[in-house]
Amino acid sequence: MAKFLITPRDTKFYDLFEQSTANLVTAAEKLVDLFNNYEDVEAKARQLKDLEHQGDTITHEIIRRVNLTFVTPIDREDIVLLAHSLDSVMDFMEAAGRTAFLYRITEPTERARQLAAIVAKMAYKVNEVMPRLRHRNQFKQILEDCVQMNSLENEADDVHHAALAELFDSDKDASEIIKWREIYQHMEDATDRGEDVADVLEGIVLKYA
Repeated sequence: MAKFLITPRDTKFYDLFEQSTANLVTAAEKLVDLFNNYEDVEAKARQLKDLEHQGDTITHEIIRRVNLTFVTPIDREDIVLLAHSLDSVMDFMEAAGRTAFLYRITEPTERARQLAAIVAKMAYKVNEVMPRLRHRNQFKQILEDCVQMNSLENEADDVHHAALAELFDSDKDASEIIKWREIYQHMEDATDRGEDVADVLEGIVLKYA
């Protein structure tokens, strides 16, 4: 039996998803700035926390609307999963900035800058692809975008592994190794959650293809 996509007049879910991804882009740019211009770290970490709170507000509104809306534009479970996946990307970006401040990191590493840049690329791509979800005729492009998002996660994996190898080959003391390992992990986790977003989008596209 053919599947039909029922799209109510209310497009608020799409609006909220796009607000969430725009918020991700702003946070990713803040994260890149934090590690590229390592000053006013406390203030920059606070900005990331504020953006994380904004993301939480958007996520809560999405879930609230899921519970109130009789007919949703895509399956409820997909809406919830997509909302939480986007929220997780934000959580790990904020955690990277917060950890750099709390651990009193004095100087960023080149690997941290590289990982932050990949996180930003992921955020830009997620923000680029999200508006396509409104349009059935752009679903094929979503699949192509998802492949690029998966490639970014693989790129982050490679940098992460290289960063860890350098940590243990360096003359850093144990406490510095522990600190940087956690920061690197937060940023790698952010790209992992970006790949989760790609997986959810791919599942939605294939469901309605």
